[in-house]
Amino acid sequence: MAININNLQNTPQVKADKTDQLVQRQQTTVQQNASSQATQKQDSVSITPQAQQFSKLQEKAANSSGIDQERVDKIKQAIAEGKYKINVEMLAKRIMQFEGDLFDRK
Repeated sequence: MAININNLQNTPQVKADKTDQLVQRQQTTVQQNASSQATQKQDSVSITPQAQQFSKLQEKAANSSGIDQERVDKIKQAIAEGKYKINVEMLAKRIMQFEGDLFDRK
């Protein structure tokens, strides 16, 4: 009994196996593409509302001169009118506190 190997590739079983292999390769390719797209997400940054508020406050402080001009004007007016009173006890207490802070830092 002789086997014809030339027609072996054209049998229905071989054709079905080749089709299955092709389908498996296509599925693998689709899965790989899907996973590579999932891993290629773009980076993003989100800033919390607290950080946004802090940024605005920093900007406001940088643009501020640090002087309460309204308070300065009120004190000037009170001095000019002779109405400005100095609390000597509070002044002495704050001077002592300031000097104490200076010596504690050394």
